[in-house]
Amino acid sequence: MADGREIIYFDSGPVARTATDTRELPPTSTHSQARFDPLLGEWVVIASHRQSRTFLPPADLCPLCPSRPGHPTEVPESDYQVVVFENRFPSLSGDREQLPDHVEGSPETLLRNGFGRCEVVCFTSEHDSSFDRLDPDRARLVVDVWAQRSAELREMDGVAQVFCFENHGEEIGVTLSHPHGQIYAYPFATPRAVRIAANAARHRKAHGSNLFGDLLGAERAAGLRVVAANEEWTAFVPPFARWPYEVQLYPHRRVTDIPELDDAQRDAFARLYLDVLGRFAQRFDTPMPYVAAWNQAPGPKSGVPGDDWWLHLQLFSIRRTADKVKYLAGSESGMNVFISDTTPETVAAELREVR
Repeated sequence: MADGREIIYFDSGPVARTATDTRELPPTSTHSQARFDPLLGEWVVIASHRQSRTFLPPADLCPLCPSRPGHPTEVPESDYQVVVFENRFPSLSGDREQLPDHVEGSPETLLRNGFGRCEVVCFTSEHDSSFDRLDPDRARLVVDVWAQRSAELREMDGVAQVFCFENHGEEIGVTLSHPHGQIYAYPFATPRAVRIAANAARHRKAHGSNLFGDLLGAERAAGLRVVAANEEWTAFVPPFARWPYEVQLYPHRRVTDIPELDDAQRDAFARLYLDVLGRFAQRFDTPMPYVAAWNQAPGPKSGVPGDDWWLHLQLFSIRRTADKVKYLAGSESGMNVFISDTTPETVAAELREVR
């Protein structure tokens, strides 16, 4: 790209890609920091440069649409299938600037540069589309993209965990409405992954079995909270769901990350995921906002054991009724204790009924 960022096109067949980025862009300037919270034992990323990022531009000025005469965008080509590029306003940056060991005036707060990589994944060139309206072949291509990028980013020096996700809908906080997701390559294992891995290890020690597998097996056997399933995957509302509408998708055969999925698993995931997203889109009169979060095992450089990890996707929405959303208020925001306004069994039944 004109400012040196990398862009990668993914196509289902050979396509000549010859366009160049003709924009005059200043070099990207990012100075992320990671500061360690000694009370919670977690890293917090400081990325103040993101205050000036693009916010909900009109469709004719969308930076994720293909370029057209007189309107160059982040994608120089006039059309594309799936495209990935480095975020111009990343939360993490490739800057390996040496910083003091701790935050000034706070010796208890460790400090390091906010090294990492943030990529944008555009699922389609069609601005007014959405993931649930992709055809199965395009959805499968996106799975292959997630796999390829996860494998490559995981090997980067300093990367401990790769996180593929999509924020969808203004209520979730998206700043660009074009169908897209993101990939973060963190320099540390995320708090969620650390806690899950520790609990899986405790379960293995106590019961001699895989925690994820036991959860999946119980849900498949009970069927109460299963929303949809096929030969390779099951989608169910977890019995401990925190969000008003939450579904987790598990492969029946254990893998630790997206690159490990074989062709059959990738094909079946694309079909089931489109099914579940369609149910989210049609549950109310307007599509639900959601977050789709892949839970992959932390990488070998994270220091977190991933031997028992079971890849899964967490899909959740903050909408609790047609015209009400779930706000993370005192208990959730202050103490991280979620209080749900819905029951998992009812939500699963509602989603099963959506056609």
